Amino acid sequence: GLALLFATTIIMSEENIYVRYYVGHRDPAAGHEFLEFEIKSTGKLRYANNSHYRNETMIRKELHLSQQLMDELKRIVLESNILNGDDSNWPEPPNDNSKQELEIVYGNDHISFCTAKIGSLLDVQSSKDPEGLRAFYYLVQDIKCYVLSIISMHFKIKPIQ
Repeated sequence: GLALLFATTIIMSEENIYVRYYVGHRDPAAGHEFLEFEIKSTGKLRYANNSHYRNETMIRKELHLSQQLMDELKRIVLESNILNGDDSNWPEPPNDNSKQELEIVYGNDHISFCTAKIGSLLDVQSSKDPEGLRAFYYLVQDIKCYVLSIISMHFKIKPIQ
């Protein structure tokens, strides 16, 4: 048990990983609204959120992740089984460029997905590939939670005085 866990941790630490996620749309009134983040194998995390809700301006954040956080990202990706996915039967983005993209490089594996925005699990269930789209949907939820939690902790928590 422990030896296998230790060996898996060493293997995960040695594999390079790159993750980029984008979700957005173009609107004549609001312009280009999007959320995008990128995590490089060096641990560099770049985040951008361009929302015109209540006249917000673009938010950009950049930080560096520890090896432990990088290993957690690798675990999330591996457990999702997304590296075996195929988006050929997923909903196509509509003409308003309302889409989401996910690109992952893990070791020698490179995947790139593009699909319409998913409003709920009902959209997933009614698709031509509910199993594959469900894996994508939950992975995106997990990675967004991971990234937004790290950004929130890094930029909002005040140090103990």
